[in-house]
Amino acid sequence: MDCMRKKVNEEIKRGWIGSNCECPYHPAHFTHQDCSWCYCPFFPCNDRTFGCEVETKHGPVWDCTDCLFIHRTDVCKFIYEEIDRLGIEDANDTRFKDIFESAKKKYWKKGKALMVVGATSDAGKTVTVTALCRILHDRGYLVAPFKAQNMSLNSKVTLFGEEIALAQDLQAKAAGLKNPDSHMNPILLKPKGDCVSQVIICGKPFKDYDAETYYSEFVDEVGIGIVKEQMEFLKDRYDFVIMEGAGSPAEINIYDKDIANMRAAEIADADVILVINAEFGGSFGYAVGTIKLIPESDRKRIKGIVMNNVRGDPKCFGAGISTLEEITGVPVIGIIPHADVNLPKEDSESLRSSEQGSGPLIGVIKFPHIANFTDLDPLLLENVRIRYIEKPEDFLGVAAIILPGTKNTISDLNWMKEKGIANSVLKFKGRGPILGICGGYQMMGKTLDDSEGLENGEKKVYEGLGLLDNTTRFPSYDKCIRRDQGKLNIGDLGEFTGYELHMGISEVNEKPLFTIEKMFGDPEQEGSVREDEKLYGTYMHGLFDKPSFRRHFVSVMKNDFTENCPAKDYDASVEENIQKLADIFEKNLDMKTIMALLGVNE
Repeated sequence: MDCMRKKVNEEIKRGWIGSNCECPYHPAHFTHQDCSWCYCPFFPCNDRTFGCEVETKHGPVWDCTDCLFIHRTDVCKFIYEEIDRLGIEDANDTRFKDIFESAKKKYWKKGKALMVVGATSDAGKTVTVTALCRILHDRGYLVAPFKAQNMSLNSKVTLFGEEIALAQDLQAKAAGLKNPDSHMNPILLKPKGDCVSQVIICGKPFKDYDAETYYSEFVDEVGIGIVKEQMEFLKDRYDFVIMEGAGSPAEINIYDKDIANMRAAEIADADVILVINAEFGGSFGYAVGTIKLIPESDRKRIKGIVMNNVRGDPKCFGAGISTLEEITGVPVIGIIPHADVNLPKEDSESLRSSEQGSGPLIGVIKFPHIANFTDLDPLLLENVRIRYIEKPEDFLGVAAIILPGTKNTISDLNWMKEKGIANSVLKFKGRGPILGICGGYQMMGKTLDDSEGLENGEKKVYEGLGLLDNTTRFPSYDKCIRRDQGKLNIGDLGEFTGYELHMGISEVNEKPLFTIEKMFGDPEQEGSVREDEKLYGTYMHGLFDKPSFRRHFVSVMKNDFTENCPAKDYDASVEENIQKLADIFEKNLDMKTIMALLGVNE
C-alpha cells in the first residue's frame, strides 16, 4: 500500500493528463480512456458497485480490476478540482472519501440496457449490436455488448483466460473495449453432437448437457441467476448495455424456458428492437408473425422494427411500412441497405457458401463438428480461394489443405476415414502445404489415446493420419484456455498472436513452428513443422491474423517464396469494416428514437 500511495502522490503533484497514448499499456481498458489516475486515489473504496472482495493466499483483497469509473475524463477532472479546492497534498488525506462520495453522486448512474432480437437466425442481430456499440462509443459513451446465452463453435479467449463467443469479442472491439470479458457472454453452449453441448459458464467449462436436461435443470437452477448477476455487473460499470438475442424471440416450443431473449430483456428491464433480414423475402410476414406470437406482457417491450440488408431502392417498401406499423403498433425505425463489409461471420452464415474468394484454391475439411473456422477469414485478404471439402471429389484443383479445429477430434477423424477424405489428404502430401489447427493438428499425429473415453465416449487408442511424429492423449476433463504471442520459427521469423482452446495434450517430436514468449519464465515451443514436406500443425487459433505466417503459407502454396504478399493486419481490416458498418447504420437508423430508448433526449 505504501508503494501505491507514493504513486498516487506523484499523480496528485503531476495533475490531469487525459489520455496517455505514449504509455506502453495504453489503452488498458477502452479507447480514449483518461489515464490521469493509473493508481486510484480511492483504493480501496469498498463500494460493491465498482468492485468486490476476493480471497487470496494472503487473505481478503479488494479487487476493482473491472472498474472504469476512475478513467472517465469528467470524473478525473472533478477529482483534481476538489484536490485544488481542498488543498490536498497527500494520498492519505481522509477527505478523499468525501471526494469519492461526491464524484459517485455527481457522475455515476445505473446503466441502461437495450436489446436487439431477430425474427430469424441470420436476421442481422450481431451486426446491429456491433454497429450500435460503435455508434455509441463514437458519441463518447461507455458501452458493453451482452448475450445471455450464445450457441457457437466460434469462440475467443479473453485476457483473463476466459472463453467467450467470437461475436461478443467483435462487439466489444466495436465498443472500443480492449479487454472483453465473460460478463458479456456469461453462458456459452458449444455443440458436441447428438443434441449434447458443452456449457461454458463465465468463461470456464461447467458441464455437458443434452437439450432436455439443459432446459429442465440448468436454466432455472443455475442459468437465470447467472444472467441476473452479470447484467447487474455491466449496468454498474457502463452507460449502456446493448444486448443480443438468440435465434427468434418467438420460439413457442421453449418460450417459457428461453433465457436468451424476452426473459433476458425482462431481467435487464430493456426495451427491444426487432430486426428483419429483408433479403430473405417475406419481411412483413416475419415481422407480424414474430410480434403476434410473443405474449402481450412481453410484446409491449418491442419499441422498433429495423429492416436490415435491403437491396435496391428502400422506397419499394412504401405503403407496406405504414400497414406494418398499423398492424403491429410498432414503428419502423430503420431501413438498412445491404452493407458490403468483411467481418467474422456468425456460425450459420460462415459455411453457407461452398467457395469464397478468388485465386489459387485452399481446401478446408468441413468436419461435422468443425469449430473456430473463422481462423480462415484472414486468408481472404490474400489472392486465394477457400473451398469447404465434404467428399474426395472436392479436392480437385486444390493447392493447399487445412484441417481446422473441431469440437470432437476422434469422431471427425473417423468421419474423414469413412468418407475417403483421409486417403485424399495422404495422397496430397508433398504436393502443397497441409496445415492442421487444434483438433486438425491432433489428427495429423500417429496416435490419439482416448484410453479414458473422455473425447469420444469409448476407451480406445486411435490411429491418426501419421503425417507428424506426435501422440495426443486425452487424460482428463481439463481444457487449455489461454492467449499467446511470440515469433514464427520459419519464414521471416515474424510475430504472431493467437489463443489456445483444446482438450488433450500432445507429445511432440517435430521441429516447433512457433516460439511463445512469456512475461515471466523461459520461452515455450509450440506446434510442428516439416518444411521439406510442407507439413504444419499448431494448437494456435488466430494464426493467420498477423501477416507473417499467412504470407509464408500462401507463398508455399504458390511455390513462390520470393512473392511479397501484402502485409495486412487482420485486426486493422476488422476495425476498418466495423467503422464502415457503423456509418451505414447511423445514416439509416432513427438515432433520435434509439437514444430516447436509452434515456437520452437529443
